[in-house]
Amino acid sequence: MLAAALTTGSHSFAQPDRWQQRVKYTMDINMDVSTNRFTGRQTLAYTNNSPDTLYRVFYHLYWNAFQPGSMMDTRSRELGKITYGKRGREDIRDWDSRVKDRIQHLNPDEMGYQKVISLSMNGVPQQYKVEETIMEVQLAKPILPRSTVVFEMQFEAQVPLQIRRSGRDNPTTGVRYSMSQWYPKMCEYDYEGWHPTPYVAREFYGVWGDYDVKISIDKKYLIGGTGYLENAAQVGYGYEPKGVKVIRPAGEKLLWHFVAPNVHDFMWAADPEYKHLVRQVPGGPVINVIYKNKNNDPHQDTLWNNLADAAVIVMPFMEQHFGKYPYKQYSFMHGGDGGMEYPMSTLIVSPSVGTAFHEWMHSWYQGMMGTNESLYPWMDEGFTTYAEGLVSTYYYEQELKMHPENEGLKEVVDKRLAQQPSSHEDAYEGYFDVVKSHLEEPLTTHADHYNTNYAYSEAAYSKGAVFLEQLGYITGAAVRDNILLAYYKEWRFKHPNASDFIRVAEKVSGMQLDWYKEYWVSTTKTIDYGIDSLWEENGQSMIRLKMVGKMPMPVDVLLQYKDGSKELAYIPQYLMFGAKPVEEPAIPRTVFEPWKWTSPTYTFAVNHHLTDLKKVEIDPSYRMADVDRANNKLEIQW
Repeated sequence: MLAAALTTGSHSFAQPDRWQQRVKYTMDINMDVSTNRFTGRQTLAYTNNSPDTLYRVFYHLYWNAFQPGSMMDTRSRELGKITYGKRGREDIRDWDSRVKDRIQHLNPDEMGYQKVISLSMNGVPQQYKVEETIMEVQLAKPILPRSTVVFEMQFEAQVPLQIRRSGRDNPTTGVRYSMSQWYPKMCEYDYEGWHPTPYVAREFYGVWGDYDVKISIDKKYLIGGTGYLENAAQVGYGYEPKGVKVIRPAGEKLLWHFVAPNVHDFMWAADPEYKHLVRQVPGGPVINVIYKNKNNDPHQDTLWNNLADAAVIVMPFMEQHFGKYPYKQYSFMHGGDGGMEYPMSTLIVSPSVGTAFHEWMHSWYQGMMGTNESLYPWMDEGFTTYAEGLVSTYYYEQELKMHPENEGLKEVVDKRLAQQPSSHEDAYEGYFDVVKSHLEEPLTTHADHYNTNYAYSEAAYSKGAVFLEQLGYITGAAVRDNILLAYYKEWRFKHPNASDFIRVAEKVSGMQLDWYKEYWVSTTKTIDYGIDSLWEENGQSMIRLKMVGKMPMPVDVLLQYKDGSKELAYIPQYLMFGAKPVEEPAIPRTVFEPWKWTSPTYTFAVNHHLTDLKKVEIDPSYRMADVDRANNKLEIQW
């Protein structure tokens, strides 16, 4: 037998040497709310921090997707021909229910477009070619390594009818403008080269930089979103400091001036009937909650106020577990078509605290980590889903402490704490469902290239969340928590990939974990361990386990005896070259020899007669994503 222990503490790593391109946008926007069009001037200072000479650049023109026959339109209609069953239901069409075939039926004044009128670099006009949502610019003069150039652009755009994420006149919320992916945006160039990803359906990848945005719009409209409002005393609408008298300039339009430092995108939303709630997190950011109560329902006002209060409650927990929030404000904007994250802000269609927590946690895994969501959507959506579960449970526990008489809250908390594993049962169920459907694809699949929306969603959200909860099973939950904080410290604002995360996990845990990434991320092999047989030899109970699935794992086995005592048998996986620390000191634990994955069975002995045993259970914490738990538990009736 092996005796193993692991000591964890603070870890300090050198910052990784990975260069980042840099952008500085200055934009002046003139919005016409009668035509739903705007004109814009954009100055983009682009710094090439790479060692490469760039002979061309690429821009995203996202709104060109909202035209009949676009890639998004075609892809959605093709996926709509696919049906599948999920959780006992049949004939679910695979297209995004928000998109369906709606783009095909847009009228000319309902379509979206972004048109570049002119483009120059350092004062020299440039030749460019637009291919739907991507504009390719063949540079008259290359951009040398570690140099900065300035692009000047004039453009115009038409806001599409609300279809996906951005758009106007959402029929559900009544919000006029959800302005995301609204400007020509430079594509990312990183250590893997250019990423001119067409806008088909999925999410985004951007260059960090600074934004200075001026928006001129009808003065009845209230705006919120990314950035700090620089001219609050001229704008008002709840942004002005207490005691400041707002003096608006004359005219039918009002100029809003926002700045946003070190972000990779800029979103805004506008409506003439928005209400603005403000909260101050002690020692933290200002929280803006901007919403529209189109039916003047007092209950809706209460729910949005509850959301504002909830943000103040959970902020310390979020920073303690995931790292410091680096900005001075965050805005929850009523708009979009569900929930969609952007730097310093989000679009949400309702005051659901779960959705709000999810989108806010994206500030860490999308806003600060900024992984390429086309290649690693599970590192954003999955990690955020995992975090959301913890934040939501914490919130309801705090609410119950403040309102112990609330039976509804008590029921919610009890239900969440009873989940197996706690706070993430839905993610496990989602993963198990997609395995059973035989539609699962590896997490290495490009986000746009999954065969079904269903497989993409369960991979990115469910399997990605399970990745972290199950990592806690492998390394120990406390070590996993330290891994997440070390990951934040080492990789924020540096576009990490899956291998980068695993290296942090290995440094913090002292284990080899490349095998975990290989099996969980690169394959669809499943975990299935079972109890094979029990017998007695020389006064010892012999317990043989079997590896039914093809993915190896360390194994916890809980032994319960007739006298009420318990014992944990811990069998590390050979590939780990390490063992997790004790997680439950109250239960004696024995560390056995590692299980070599080439062996289909494993036998260990405990110093008890067989008749002393009452129950044997593999993975009593339910954190291992074992696809068939029917063979995990044996209750013995003597």
